[in-house]
Amino acid sequence: MLISAGQVLPGPAGRSVLDGAVLVRDSAIVAVGERAEVERRAGAAAERRDFPGATLLPGLIDCHVHLAFDASPDPVAAVRAQDEATLFAEMAGRARRLLDTGVTTVRDLGDRDGLAVRLRGSIAEGRLPGPRILAATAPLTVPDGHCWFLGGVVDGEDAIRRMVRHNAAAGADVIKVMTTGGGLTKGGAATWESQFSAEQLRWVVEEARQVGLPVASHAHGSEGIAASVAAGVDTIEHCTWMAEGGFDVREDVVAEIAAKGIHVCPGASPNWRGFAERFGQERAMEIFGRVRWMAEQGVRLIAGTDAGVPGAVFDNLPGSLEFFDFLGFQPARILDLATVDAAAGIGLGDSTGRLAEGYRADLLVVDGDPLTELDALREPLLVVAGGRPHVPGN
Repeated sequence: MLISAGQVLPGPAGRSVLDGAVLVRDSAIVAVGERAEVERRAGAAAERRDFPGATLLPGLIDCHVHLAFDASPDPVAAVRAQDEATLFAEMAGRARRLLDTGVTTVRDLGDRDGLAVRLRGSIAEGRLPGPRILAATAPLTVPDGHCWFLGGVVDGEDAIRRMVRHNAAAGADVIKVMTTGGGLTKGGAATWESQFSAEQLRWVVEEARQVGLPVASHAHGSEGIAASVAAGVDTIEHCTWMAEGGFDVREDVVAEIAAKGIHVCPGASPNWRGFAERFGQERAMEIFGRVRWMAEQGVRLIAGTDAGVPGAVFDNLPGSLEFFDFLGFQPARILDLATVDAAAGIGLGDSTGRLAEGYRADLLVVDGDPLTELDALREPLLVVAGGRPHVPGN
């Protein structure tokens, strides 16, 4: 399949090919460059799709979703009430909505009954449309802790190590640990409050390394963030630096995050403006400003929507990316956060996130130029995930 466009953005930022093309064979990219050059390699038998006024770029990556949640005001009640078959069907529908909006890879950071692993297989085999899924299965939490209802409750070292091995055996691609509390779970730890110590997190990381898996740490509170860094996790989710009664930003810990190459996924909901309305403009702006400040300190950011929690819908990654536009990031940098940087952050930097020979054929064609207007991402014309073409809405 030969796909040509008025502009091709291979990635990372700053690279652009006018009147370019990408040649796909099976699930891989075999050529990228100027149209005339790629056409010579295509041969007469290649299927051709031409988008002269459009932009062709890598498929988008959402590094933080929860396919089991429905983004309603009470997703916890919904997920607890549904039987397995109903929940799986709804998760499949959400995966398709992500694909419709140009998302070709997602990292699901907590589901129920291993359904994200099952859905991952159905999509990989071509039985259902959707993005490639990296699944965490049940996130580790404490008794009555954040998201305890997903089945990952642990208490003590033996239980922690067993749950890591259990998740790995169930097909997990990443181990998720609820280092601090969260607003989604009523009656548990406060959002800023730690649920695991640095020593306990080290047990998680040690066991995950034994089974060859990275660790993603949900950490809002400063103590939890510091403990995550000390334990050597791979990504920190949210990283809002909350403390009892306010915020406690630790510059030495930020420097260590940058030095260790730990990626931070702020998990900016597409409804990030609503956060300011709910929690107050002053508090919201302090959290928002810290994200840009961390980037200025060398922290590697990646894009994620936290899709599934209240207001975080599955069909508006561009709305989440507008958060970074609000912070003053340039469009080229924002695209990297959702492509090449995101791929590196979730361990797929050598196979997706850019258009290059040998990479997985994850592509997105949009009407317009996202380098000048991010809104162009809202007009997907063609999505290719693992070599399979998908026309949004069809």
